[in-house]
Amino acid sequence: MNKTDRMLAIVLELQQRKVVRAEDLASIFETSVRTIYRDIQALSEAGVPVMGAPGQGYSLMAGYFLPPVMFTAEEAVALLIGTDFIEQRFDAGYGLKAQASRKKIESILPEPVRADASRVRKTVRLITPGNKATSGEEKDYVGMVRQAILEERKVEFHYLKKMSDSQGDRKSFRSAAPYGLAFLQGSWTLVAWCDLRQGIRHFRLSRMKELRVLEERFEMPPDFDLEDYRPPDDRNLRVRILVNPEIADRVKEAGSYYMETVEECEDGLLVCFRVRRPEEIMQWVLGWGSNVVVLEPDSFRDRVRDEAEKMLKRY
Repeated sequence: MNKTDRMLAIVLELQQRKVVRAEDLASIFETSVRTIYRDIQALSEAGVPVMGAPGQGYSLMAGYFLPPVMFTAEEAVALLIGTDFIEQRFDAGYGLKAQASRKKIESILPEPVRADASRVRKTVRLITPGNKATSGEEKDYVGMVRQAILEERKVEFHYLKKMSDSQGDRKSFRSAAPYGLAFLQGSWTLVAWCDLRQGIRHFRLSRMKELRVLEERFEMPPDFDLEDYRPPDDRNLRVRILVNPEIADRVKEAGSYYMETVEECEDGLLVCFRVRRPEEIMQWVLGWGSNVVVLEPDSFRDRVRDEAEKMLKRY
């Protein structure tokens, strides 16, 4: 990295962090502390308001920002596609901000870069992940939950569970402390502390009804970090199926969240799943008809056979 690039990078580091020591900057840019001192001096002489506190480090004067940074066509395309995604998937408030951001990005691009970015962008299409678009109600819920997280307020809602409980009921009423939002498999999912279950649970916003933000507040656990959070893996049941070789390629393309291993063998494709309950892949297995055979466990083979017999009686 040459001196000019390093000085620009130093300013960006100072903008992102309140105070940075010379030793830390030297480590980041793999240079000596003496060189950092010279770079800081050069920045000050160039009019950048860098302030130094003995024993603490360097910081920028409050309110100072770099002028617009020049983007390459590829960098501009990456940002513009990002605004497209936000407009499609986030709530209306962020959708408007995405539109405004897109206009600002396009306005600061030099004409040659803007033309290149437009040409490249026309060759790239943001395909909606999953099999459905984000509904208007789900977008509204994204905005409500996002605000509840920022204000640390609890929410309550009616929820339609994916699997029925022991009484055959899928409906429940929940109150929860919202910790974060994740976009998973084409749908928004709320990660929250559930008051009913007394633990962290995941709720798809598309399965919520009558969502309300409450006045009741909660405190975010200091050790919770959505970026590092990993839910416990309780998929302890293994299911093995054999796939007809004629549709092996289609099965591999379709995939499944629960699919763990895929192995080609003489009789076809051997697929192993890891699930909590066999019902989680019942529809997936039945969808391939007679082209797949359940090898184990026997209890799941019996369930599939019973379901097939019920279907036969309907016809």
